[in-house]
Amino acid sequence: MQNASNTLKFNHLSFPSRDVTATAGFFERHLDWQATPMGRSCVLKGHGFDVVIEDAADRPVEWPGNFHIGFELPSLDALQALYHRFKAAGVEFATGLISHERGSRFFCRIPGGVLVELNTREDAAAPFRAGFGRA
Repeated sequence: MQNASNTLKFNHLSFPSRDVTATAGFFERHLDWQATPMGRSCVLKGHGFDVVIEDAADRPVEWPGNFHIGFELPSLDALQALYHRFKAAGVEFATGLISHERGSRFFCRIPGGVLVELNTREDAAAPFRAGFGRA
């Protein structure tokens, strides 16, 4: 029998949104995901895992202040280009570009209220350059 830690992989993330269409549209338009409606909810496919946007139009959705989802880009140039593309598109930012020992990043809030971090480790200090599954 194989140990689960050797075979386990990330499958999906699921979160509620009061506006499924706008939330899914953000992922399609800005992050190149493919959306498939699933009743009043939506499944997004892309980048090796799925995101399920659950319909919460009938109830309030409150996020803890520090809750966020994070996506990593391969380079500082790619991060800066995405930041400027988001800015031109009127995306709601929670921060500007941040230079940090764990790599550059910025935070934005997507439709539905989820805080999203976009980062790169290209310019991170040596102890932080590797991530899970990377040397």
